[in-house]
Amino acid sequence: MNTLVTWLQPWEPSLPVFLACALAVSLYAIGMMRGAKPGFWAALSYFAGVALIYAVTQTHYDYYSQYLFSAHRLQHLVLHHLGPFLIALAMPATVLATAMPARIRSLPQGRVAPAFRVLRMIYRGFQQPFIAGTLFVGLIYFWLTPEIHFDAMLSVDLYWFMNWTMMLDGLLFWWLIFERGDPGSTPRLSPGRRILLLALVMPPQIALGAYITFSGQNLFEIYDVCGRAFPIDPLLDQQIGGLITWIPAAMMSVLAAVIVLAFRLEGSESHA
Repeated sequence: MNTLVTWLQPWEPSLPVFLACALAVSLYAIGMMRGAKPGFWAALSYFAGVALIYAVTQTHYDYYSQYLFSAHRLQHLVLHHLGPFLIALAMPATVLATAMPARIRSLPQGRVAPAFRVLRMIYRGFQQPFIAGTLFVGLIYFWLTPEIHFDAMLSVDLYWFMNWTMMLDGLLFWWLIFERGDPGSTPRLSPGRRILLLALVMPPQIALGAYITFSGQNLFEIYDVCGRAFPIDPLLDQQIGGLITWIPAAMMSVLAAVIVLAFRLEGSESHA
């Protein structure tokens, strides 16, 4: 029991991450109490996504992600893929909007503060398919550049900046893929364009994962400098991390494409 309690405690507490997760859960719960009915599976998907993000950043798992390359890759798989995937799949916009104060929800479009209009323009820019896909893949390549990765794992501030960028980019990308509510700030892509975007981000991820897996040299020496959490061969640790970057990430694009097709079929049946 003491071991479990210890493991659930943050390795390096981050107040912004804790507050973000607490706010996400609180707003969704308030929305449901005010009458929003997301459905059991949607609510489960949302809470599971937030819980996974919390688990890999605010428990002792974070220790392993800092001292083991394979654990780090699993952390980023959750932050960039699985956690945001589940949150976006829940389509929580209506529930979260219901949690907002009535005076904010009732504001006409013309009375929205200029700062929010600017943020909306920036958001729509990031959600253009080419930019969204490029960022989604590009951030993985950027943070896995050996020299950049070395610096990020040595600096606490850069480490958390890396994790935040991965999580936020994941939320932006998967929100674009799964968004199907009332028209709003998110560009509405056809099912075909969503599937095409999912197909285009797969090959670069596969190529990077395969390169890391089959590389004969130790690409990420930072884990030798700081010491690994387990006495594991550096190349084996790297190969496991490469496989995590390669296979589960690519399979999530396939799963997302199946879900998009299911949404399309559901919409066709409802229309008929």
